[in-house]
Parts: sequence; structure tokens; C-alpha cells
Amino acid sequence: MATAWFLLLGFMLLMYVLLDGFDLGAGIVHLFVARSDEERALVLRAIGPVWDANEVWLIASGGLLVFAFPRVYAAAFSGFYLPLMMVLWLLVLRGISIGMRSHQANPLWRQFFDAVFALASALLAFVLGAALGNVVRGVPLDASGFFSGPLFRSFSPFGDLGVLDWYTVSVGLFALAALAGHGAMYLRWKTPGEVNARSTRIARRAWIVVVMLSIVVTIETAFVRSELFSNFASRPGLWILPVIAIVALVIVFLSLARGWERAGFLASALMIASFLGLTAGALYPLVLPSTIDPRFSLDVANGANDDYSLAIGLAWWIPAIALAIGYFTYLFRSFRGKVAQGGYDGLSH
Repeated sequence: MATAWFLLLGFMLLMYVLLDGFDLGAGIVHLFVARSDEERALVLRAIGPVWDANEVWLIASGGLLVFAFPRVYAAAFSGFYLPLMMVLWLLVLRGISIGMRSHQANPLWRQFFDAVFALASALLAFVLGAALGNVVRGVPLDASGFFSGPLFRSFSPFGDLGVLDWYTVSVGLFALAALAGHGAMYLRWKTPGEVNARSTRIARRAWIVVVMLSIVVTIETAFVRSELFSNFASRPGLWILPVIAIVALVIVFLSLARGWERAGFLASALMIASFLGLTAGALYPLVLPSTIDPRFSLDVANGANDDYSLAIGLAWWIPAIALAIGYFTYLFRSFRGKVAQGGYDGLSH
């Protein structure tokens, strides 16, 4: 039962990364793909009806973590308190910048909130990537089941650890580039004209950076947590994921050359999903590894709720997720096609 909830948690987090990831990416690149006030409003209209709904997956993932893996939640939220506060403030700033931008026609007002939107989106992508890097690298969990540490120390991924080191920074930059590319593919699919053309150029550059950083992060992971590669080699079911990632990457670049807009966006989503699936599959059964002693690590067995509670929770989760998927299907079907210049922009007025 705990393994089933590990998979469900992975699914919820994946949905957040893929869905909120493209509007994070749109925020990261929108100052580059949109040069006039009208074009920037077009970018916001492209995510307007869906961006806040996409963030529900993050809230739901947090709730699932509290219920299914309470010890992991207690350790992670206490040890990552400062980064989590940063995430919350960045989410608030993104929402404020989207909502407040249209309240005044003054160019300085709008340029300020455009800059806040871009900066908050970029920093949020980086912080989320660095958080993933911490989970892969491990944290200084001790016998008490808790850990604490500063934002950074010596930047060495070994010894006395902070949240940020050269490895977690690399993963953060990889996440920033991947979500920028994902967002540019989305804007390419949803917008016409010059924004579409610039999004194509930005997407091509971003995905080249993603390829380079994926090589760097893979090499670094081999030094930081080599057992992930041993786990991968011993689990043939995972071998298909790198193949899927390579095929998806090929489709991404083909789509940029041949004008396949929707296929390119779906391929970027598939590549990100395969990377995250490979990471979770190689990390299993660990959920939060300890760098002090493997005995102190939290996994699906010692970090999970009892089987009876998990079974009752599953009975409630199934109809709830069915409603959520139905709603999101309706939302995205209602919003299909390219956005038009002018008209409703999905913003507060």
C-alpha cells in the first residue's frame, strides 16, 4: 500500500511540474518573446484561464504527503523551512504580478509587474529544481528523524551540507532551462504572430541548454549518489525511460524545424516526465535519503502511514482525482486553439 501511495505522490508532483511548469516557463521567457505591452498581455492571456488551477496540484501534493508520508513531511518541512517560505512568497508574487498588472495603464506600472512575474517565475523554477537536487543528493537526517541547515555553506555536495551546493545549483539550473523550454513550446502552440516566432527561437535555444545541462547533471549524480545508477541497472522496467526521453527530445527538435506545435509541446512534456520518472524509479524505495547514515533515511516503509489509513485514503482519493481530471479536461478543451489579440485576458480588472 505504501508503494502505491509513493506512485500516487509521484503522479501528483508530475502533474504539477507539467501543468504549472508551462505557465512558469511562460513567465520565464515572456520578456524575451513579447516586446510590446500588447504582446505581453497576449502571453498572459495564453495562461490566464489555467495558471491558478495548475497550482492546485502543488497544494494537493502537499496534502497527500502529509497524509501518506507524515514522517517525511515533518522532516522535510522543518529542514527545508527557508526554501519553502521562498516558494510561498514566489507563488504570491506571481499571483500578485498577474492580477495587478492590468489595474493601471501606466507603462512603468506594467513593466514593473512584468519584471516581477518573470523574476518570480525564474526563481521558483530554480528553487523547485534545487529541492529535487536535495532529495537526490540526500539531506543530513540524524537518528531523531530531523535535520536542519543553512541556505548554503561551502557549496561542496559532501560533508557539512547546506540547501545549495554545486550539485543542487546545477539541478536548479537544469529545471530552469527545462521549464523555460517547456513554456516556450506552450506559447509557440497557443500564440500567433511574432510571439509565436520568438517562442520558437527561444525554445530551440532553451532545449539545447537542457541537453547540455542534462549531461552535466548526470555526471554529477554519478559522483553524488552513484547507487541510483546501480538501482537503474538492476531494474529493467526503468530502461525504457531513457529511450523515451531521447525519442521525445528528437521530436522536440523536429517539431521546431517542421512546425509541429502541439506535438512539440507534448514531446517536451514527455521528456520532462521521463526524467522525473527515471529519478523516482531509481531512488525508490527511498523518499528522503540521509547523508549521515543510510539507517536514518526515510523510505516508503518507515515514512508511511499505517496500511488501514492508506486504504481508506485511497477510497477517497480515487473519486477526488476523477473529479479533478474531469475538470481539467473540460478546462483545457474549453481553452483549445490559439489565443487572439485583445479581448479577455484572464486577469483581474
